[in-house]
Amino acid sequence: MKALEFYGSRNEDYLRLSFNGAFNPQAPLERELAPFLQALEEYASGWMPDVVNGKRQRKYSPPSFWKALEERRSERTSGLGLYRTKWPLLDMSLSLSFPPLLPPELNIIIKVKPLSFFAEAERCRQFVEMVRAWASRYPVTYAKTHSSDDAELAGSPNFGRDDETESRDGFDRIYEVFWLNVFGPKLVETVGRERMLSTPAHRVEELPNGSVLLVTWPTVADFASKEARLAQARAHAHLRPDLDFDTVLRTLNERSARLAPVEPRFHPDLAPLLSRVVDRTASHERQQRIAELNAWSPPEPEEWRPADSALPSDVENLERALEHYRTLAEHLVALLHSEVPSVFEATPESLTDADFYFWREEFPTSRLREAIDEHAVPAIGAYLGEVLVRNLGGRWIPRQKLEEAQVLVGNRVWLPFARARHSMHSRQALLDYSLTQLYREAERHRS
Repeated sequence: MKALEFYGSRNEDYLRLSFNGAFNPQAPLERELAPFLQALEEYASGWMPDVVNGKRQRKYSPPSFWKALEERRSERTSGLGLYRTKWPLLDMSLSLSFPPLLPPELNIIIKVKPLSFFAEAERCRQFVEMVRAWASRYPVTYAKTHSSDDAELAGSPNFGRDDETESRDGFDRIYEVFWLNVFGPKLVETVGRERMLSTPAHRVEELPNGSVLLVTWPTVADFASKEARLAQARAHAHLRPDLDFDTVLRTLNERSARLAPVEPRFHPDLAPLLSRVVDRTASHERQQRIAELNAWSPPEPEEWRPADSALPSDVENLERALEHYRTLAEHLVALLHSEVPSVFEATPESLTDADFYFWREEFPTSRLREAIDEHAVPAIGAYLGEVLVRNLGGRWIPRQKLEEAQVLVGNRVWLPFARARHSMHSRQALLDYSLTQLYREAERHRS
């Protein structure tokens, strides 16, 4: 039994619930949390956890839930994780804090990926019913459920405040109205109970403990649609009459535009590399990143000369120089083979894999500059040269200075060590001066 890795999959938008409530620490814990489990099992339609994790993973069942909670208990806290072994992905946690050392708090976080799983109104309704049951039983200060990407763009949970202020004040005023909201009694009174209950929304309900549940729209997956944004803006402007409705709506529509899908139109030489760069971008920033890379083109490679301007070899022993280049290239294989297995193949694809590895690791700034200049640049340059030789029929023209060493391909000579040095200036330079692009340019000029 192996739970699916929530963060190991491609980064994409997901449903996120944050629930901050309280419980009765005087009651037996199993009795106090029984309503939590009952609502979860009744309403978690299609995304019910099947793995519970305390000190080890177990198949989910009520007995394994209590076992996990007990083995993680300390004088101050307890908690556990709940996951799934199949789609959709789930990352769920329950945490408790105990008096007298801490206030009696019950915090629930649920993440379900992908957000599109909640496109059906009935599935969304069941989720709302679950949260309603919890909020009716465990008094909340504030709870919300929304698109994780959109919440990030809204600035949640800080909303422009520093961490210390956010930690101290929490959600002490209506900073944002999300798809599903539960406002605790204190926040309701701050806004005004009558105003809160008259909010124009899909569902507004006063709970027995004085909290108010508010749902802006029937489904969460289409939160960015014009209709859903209009409903969200109306609710927000109603609860915050000091805000201008048109400004609120414009801000929401701007967020929708930032999240709207953008068709990749990358430079053809670098499309495989840039696609991976995009996949590593946080999902709420991905579409903007695609647009930026669509508009970007790398500079034309400058590390070449016409063949008739090639510097002649000035080494005494040609074979020894070629062996030296092969040895340097093997150094790169030794460095990368665990993370980049294709490096053994010395193909154009392995150059792209190496480019991405260096970019992902932020190699130019995460390693000592001295080590990069003395060891990495020579190894990368030699490896690039070897790929030109093996795949394009190139021929080394050795020079005593590595920077001047050339590989003859067609009617041009290429300077792989110079390219390696340029690429290692910065993270952006890894894209501007990628190994991949130089290879593709050489490929076009080999005849």
